[in-house]
Amino acid sequence: MAHLLLSAAHKSSGKTTISMGLCSALSRSGVSVQPFKKGPDYIDPMWLGLASGRPCYNLDFYQMAREEISGLFSKQASNTQISIIEGNKGLYDGLDLDGSNSNAALAKLLDAPVILTIDARGMTRGIAPLILGYQAFDSDVKIAGVILNKLGGARHESKLRAVIEHYTDVPVIGAVHYDKSMEINERHLGLIPNVEDTRASEIVEIIRTRVAKQVDLDRVVEIAHKTVTPTHSRLDNLTDSPSIGKNLTVGIVRDSVFSFYYPDDLDAFHQCGAKLVFIDSVHDKTLPDLDGLIIGGGFPETHMAKLEANAELRHLIYAKIEAGLPVYAECGGLMYLSRSLTWNDRTFEMVGAIQGDITMHKRPQGRGYVRLTETDSHPWPNHNNSGLHPTFILGHEFHYSSIKNLGQSTKFAYRVERGSGINGKFDGIVYKNLLASYAHLRNQGDHCWVNRFLQYIHSKKGLYHD
Repeated sequence: MAHLLLSAAHKSSGKTTISMGLCSALSRSGVSVQPFKKGPDYIDPMWLGLASGRPCYNLDFYQMAREEISGLFSKQASNTQISIIEGNKGLYDGLDLDGSNSNAALAKLLDAPVILTIDARGMTRGIAPLILGYQAFDSDVKIAGVILNKLGGARHESKLRAVIEHYTDVPVIGAVHYDKSMEINERHLGLIPNVEDTRASEIVEIIRTRVAKQVDLDRVVEIAHKTVTPTHSRLDNLTDSPSIGKNLTVGIVRDSVFSFYYPDDLDAFHQCGAKLVFIDSVHDKTLPDLDGLIIGGGFPETHMAKLEANAELRHLIYAKIEAGLPVYAECGGLMYLSRSLTWNDRTFEMVGAIQGDITMHKRPQGRGYVRLTETDSHPWPNHNNSGLHPTFILGHEFHYSSIKNLGQSTKFAYRVERGSGINGKFDGIVYKNLLASYAHLRNQGDHCWVNRFLQYIHSKKGLYHD
């Protein structure tokens, strides 16, 4: 399994753009490419998926055991000719002092050679000690080449190539000149998702042509083949109930508004035998017959007028929740299910199943990894927990909104041990058979939420009434 990790010296160096260009250019040349993204991210993987034509899978040390990372990687990489892993932040950046969750650690775990993308704006001779320092810092990390990015022109490129060739033994396999047409628009949470950008395919094509012209694709493929297949291939606990979803139909609200779903979580529903049907929150006026409903994260604030305008669907979802339909919502889904949503002094009605009001702020209200423990109010508790020791649920959050006007009797599914959640102490609003939280979870480790939610749906089947 040929593979490589594309990293950088620091964030915002252009990793995503270069990764997209490589995925698209190699795919266009007839090479099947499987993209991966390090860390808890939804938007970059969506762009990588569009560029490669395959779902992009996340590899995250915080939410996944090392065996789960190597197992997921091996499973998905085995179906293609080359895998490209896009790192997050810089090569050696990470939460821990020892670098155990850094991009470098992931490269070593998967025996992946590293191509370093360097934002070379304003640099000349100083690029040599940067590369030499990255080589010397950890000799077990194989820096197999560099791609110079955001160059000022041909003269700048020639100077950098001469310096790198003279002082280092690292080959330059690409030099991409600054081009504003390659930029993807951003807003408060980062890049705009490709499902919202009407020019998404055009942007990918522009990036593909620029990268294909300025990067040696043959050298990229050659580097990717200088690898050893990871020895770990175990996927734990993902399908311990392979038939629990049989005869169950689960609705997934997935559209230009709500698009934050991990592909392996959706895969798990299929592996458990459940049927997934997709729903458009803006255009659909009715719901199919469902046993359960999921509303993931996204950007309801940028679509709130359209969401309010689709009153038929809002009222129908409200009625279904009141009747006891099992529903799970994360972040944007929580916002949609609230009573109202206010942003930039404009307020719109939402579903109203959660008796609280959402306000958008200029600064993040919750950001980063979270650690939760379950309360007695959790509607689908972890029955594998003996209760002698708390089982931590690991997830992440990134929201600019907060919720107010919740009643004092509001029930919560989680205590927040790390993070912000609803109010700094609790997360996961529970109402009837609804669980809605700011936290985003993965179907990994000791918290295989897909199995648990399907078991809960199964237990309510026949009791739920329209």
